[in-house]
Amino acid sequence: MAKEKDKLLPRLRRKYPWLDHLVRANESFTENYGNHYAAAITYFSVLSVFPIFMVAFAIVGMVLGDNQTVIDQLTNGINSSVPAGLRGLVQQITNAALKSGSGIGVFGLLLALYSGIGWMANLRDALTAQWGQEKKAEPFAGRTLKDLLSLIGLGIALVVSFAITAAGSGVGSFLLELVGLADQAWAVFLLRVATILLSLLANALVFLWVIARLPREHVAMRSAVKGAIFAAIGFVVLQQVATVYLGSVTKSPSAALFGPVIGLLVFANLVSRFLLLVTAWTATARENQKRVIRPPAPVLLEPRVTVQRGLGLGAAAGAFSAGALLGWFGRRKG
Repeated sequence: MAKEKDKLLPRLRRKYPWLDHLVRANESFTENYGNHYAAAITYFSVLSVFPIFMVAFAIVGMVLGDNQTVIDQLTNGINSSVPAGLRGLVQQITNAALKSGSGIGVFGLLLALYSGIGWMANLRDALTAQWGQEKKAEPFAGRTLKDLLSLIGLGIALVVSFAITAAGSGVGSFLLELVGLADQAWAVFLLRVATILLSLLANALVFLWVIARLPREHVAMRSAVKGAIFAAIGFVVLQQVATVYLGSVTKSPSAALFGPVIGLLVFANLVSRFLLLVTAWTATARENQKRVIRPPAPVLLEPRVTVQRGLGLGAAAGAFSAGALLGWFGRRKG
């Protein structure tokens, strides 16, 4: 039975290319220390979530001023990107960041920069490893500056993503009210579908930036598009799974005290593993596989020795006797 099971997976991999791709991605994830990198990303994610939010909302407050409507749309977009079990905690973090954002101070800015750059450095190293790229030695100042620019770029991508999601819902509802279709079930359904598609598009743009631009060595954008689409769809599924899981976890007595923190750790770890797995899946696609030219088979040189046999002892004696007789008869005739 064990032998039959061992033969089943290779047979299925030959039959279904998508299964072979998943298996190769999982093997690459394991070989490139995906679990260890996911743990490091989780630690820095939890450590840096509040300082980064504090700086981000301080910048949003300076740019938008007192435009509470736009700020509410951004916070709603952030809440919709996390499972239902974490929305209360995320709401508390965003509210605290909004209140303290104007008085962030030098210490808060330095703390945010330290934790944010540490988080980005680990994320970039993890993505680089999944692409099979070597980590090159760089000057500390240059590497830190690149990580800071990557952190800012990812922040801009996230803001654009939240804005697209929030604007799709808000603008759609406004248009339905404007044309008098807000009470029509089919119009509300179409708006819901359009909002989901916009949310998927926004997530795909963020994942495209992460997969293609965050590794130390940039990869082809074309290769990352399929991975970004796959990640955007998978992230929605991951949200639903995390919602069910966190709902079951928070029912335990110990979760009453540690539930939100445990939930944040679990969700951050799930997202980290998922992101690295998607990157490994993208990197192991056929178009990204390096063609290895195998050397020719070794040539076995075998010397061939041909033995040519001469006359034997008896044959030589017979020939000598025949020659002697012929010579004797010749002399008699002479």
